[in-house]
Amino acid sequence: MARCYSDCVPRRYPLRLPRSGTADKAAPLPAGSWLVSDARIDDRIEGALHALPRGSGLIFRHYHLSPRERRARFAQLARVARKHGHKAVFSASAREARRVGADGAYGSARRLASGPALLRLVTAHSLREIGEANRMRADAIILSPVFPTGTHPGAPALGALRFRLLAVRARAPVIALGGMTAQRATAIDAPRWAAIESLAQLARPVFPRRS
Repeated sequence: MARCYSDCVPRRYPLRLPRSGTADKAAPLPAGSWLVSDARIDDRIEGALHALPRGSGLIFRHYHLSPRERRARFAQLARVARKHGHKAVFSASAREARRVGADGAYGSARRLASGPALLRLVTAHSLREIGEANRMRADAIILSPVFPTGTHPGAPALGALRFRLLAVRARAPVIALGGMTAQRATAIDAPRWAAIESLAQLARPVFPRRS
């Protein structure tokens, strides 16, 4: 299947993905980590954004909130993210992401296929979905789940080998998601990776400024 697909979609990246910290001139995104928001870590997000290396990113989901609460919470976290040099991406259509002032939008290829020009982080879980992301010229492809994850207990994971075989078919930088840690990112040679809990654990206490 992969051989047939390669005839239609030429490879952009070699099988060996660049290690963290290496230059990747073809990619519009710097190497780094992305914190994915979730209700479970809401009280630690600001601290985690403070702890992440400058140039990381926030993928804001928070689906448990009402639309109004969700927009307000994103505005709070986007300010913190940008203060520390991170990008703030909103899970929604490109039009909605633009309305809330996000740096980019997160979602499926179909959801992000139209709308204003801004950063598009497209989700993919299979070869077919990578092809869809390629066709709509995603700025980055979030490939998941690489490893078993608590977010979707019991869901089948790609594993390191299949992740790498799929990643080389992407025409955009790949962000590994699902059970990811810094150690696993290094092990699979993924310079860009995203996580919820493992990055939330980096959270540092954030104290309000004294008046």
